[in-house]
Amino acid sequence: MTPANLDWANLTFSYTPTDYNVRCTFKNGEWGPIEVSDSEYVPLHIAASCLHYGQESFEGLKAFRGKDGKVRIFRMEENAKRFIRSAEGISMQPMPVELFCEMVRKVVKLNERFIPPYGTGASLYIRPLEIGISARVGVQPASEYMVIMLVSPVGPYFKNGFNPIKVCMSREYDRVAPKGTGSIKIGGNYAASLNAGEKAHSLGYSVMLYIDPKDKKYLDECGAANFFGVKNNTYITPSSESILPSITNMSLVELAKDLGMNVERRHIPVEELPTFEECSACGTAAVCSPIGQIDDLDTGESFVFSKDGKAGKVTTTLYDTLRAIQYGETEDTHGWCEILDI
Repeated sequence: MTPANLDWANLTFSYTPTDYNVRCTFKNGEWGPIEVSDSEYVPLHIAASCLHYGQESFEGLKAFRGKDGKVRIFRMEENAKRFIRSAEGISMQPMPVELFCEMVRKVVKLNERFIPPYGTGASLYIRPLEIGISARVGVQPASEYMVIMLVSPVGPYFKNGFNPIKVCMSREYDRVAPKGTGSIKIGGNYAASLNAGEKAHSLGYSVMLYIDPKDKKYLDECGAANFFGVKNNTYITPSSESILPSITNMSLVELAKDLGMNVERRHIPVEELPTFEECSACGTAAVCSPIGQIDDLDTGESFVFSKDGKAGKVTTTLYDTLRAIQYGETEDTHGWCEILDI
């Protein structure tokens, strides 16, 4: 597929082939040079530790074509730091921040023609991943690793775009174990969530809102995204060692403070849900996904946050403000975007 064939304004959040990906291998105790590939495949030993013992982590970030025609990458240093934490969490070799950022810049520049035009609402999604490539039959970390970065132009994560979604929750499923790998971004966490996600979809919901795996009392992750609620001029988001620290959530917290709001990171009991004026999921893929309704599959309770089918005022303001920064429509006072020289 070529850019000429792409309907930029109607892209979904799915994989579209581009021209190149970039790769870097850790071998003999050091990272090698960045290599450019036009192949969508990776040669792997049949005993590679990523295949047998799950030594794999990944990231997600975006590049945007701005109103001024310039290309901006949003907060890639924070993704690089989280990439390091994920690698360390499963005994992989962490990639230095500088090398990570160099690879991001390179893969975006190589695929510049796939960066969607300004005004389409689309962006270039960047997917870095690290895998253990050493042959291992016994359970032990690899000694060799490969980092691959691929890109794909994408549209909205949810097919209805920035409109309230229906969410369900159930105590039948745990996303991760207490003190497990929930706070790092590894494929195993997402594999463990597939059954719950499919159950939600089969019942007509967008995602499953998880309840904490230890006490079964507090709100946890919302599908593959963080959760936040708004009430009394306060932005409230869960504090938990089993939740992935979202860079989008981190950014929304700062924007909420800019709006003069209070911010609380704390346990949110399920019983508090009826007191919220607005609720939303947030993450790189969707930015904000306003929640219109949450149904508790176990108790039959239903919590409604949008009666008119529209997102709440605060969620809309936060969403619009963050998007305006990413697309260069307003001043980036926090210095979150790097403008590429292309």
